[in-house]
Amino acid sequence: MAPSSLPEGQPALRPRRLVIAGMEGCTGCAVCEVRARGICSALNDQELEQLARAAVRVTMPPGRVFVEEGAKADAFFNITAGTAKLFKSLPDGRRQITGFVGVGHFLGLAVSDRYAFGAEAIDQVKVCRFSRERLEMVVEEFPRLERRLLSEAANELVAAQEQMLLLGRKTARERVASFLYEQLLDGYGNDIPSGAKLHFPMTRADIADFLGLTVETVSRTLSGLRRDGLLAMGAGHEISVMAPARLQAIAKGEEG
Repeated sequence: MAPSSLPEGQPALRPRRLVIAGMEGCTGCAVCEVRARGICSALNDQELEQLARAAVRVTMPPGRVFVEEGAKADAFFNITAGTAKLFKSLPDGRRQITGFVGVGHFLGLAVSDRYAFGAEAIDQVKVCRFSRERLEMVVEEFPRLERRLLSEAANELVAAQEQMLLLGRKTARERVASFLYEQLLDGYGNDIPSGAKLHFPMTRADIADFLGLTVETVSRTLSGLRRDGLLAMGAGHEISVMAPARLQAIAKGEEG
């Protein structure tokens, strides 16, 4: 993927009304391939059976808003496939992307009875959807699940602090490096090999919006990282990170 070949962004649109599609009961939680990456990891097989009764599986097509900012927070979502973007909106329709989330992420935790953000499917997204009332009943019965949810909330706070640092103090090169390195951590954990591959379902405009940069700046920065030998562009929308340690150093502001 050359920087200029990243998919072009679409004009900003006001979020569509929330629509839930493709709902079915949750079964087979004990053998779910993403169990270890979600809140379900806190429970044993027997406890999972009770959690499954509180959930339904939902499939959303690309572009579907499944969390609507300001709407009543009556459901939680555990992503089991696909990627979604989180955003905040202004009354005139302008939006700021605040994050990208994928498999294992849990959405909908709220300190009030209203969602503080919106979420839109980038590609096909599958989730386990829990009603607030039924999940709270399960949490009361299994304290380990409550601790797991608290951990999720703490991770969201850390991510928000990192985003403030990125937007407030980091250079364009550091911002792009930070974004790429976070994608590596999400896909590989702390054991990132040389040549680790990344594939981006989000548009070039979405990445620029999230980083507080222009599309042109993102493209120039990716080209610079490629010239420096940190990245190699593959077919489609694939990037290989040839020097993960150097990318991390740039993200931390330790290398210019």
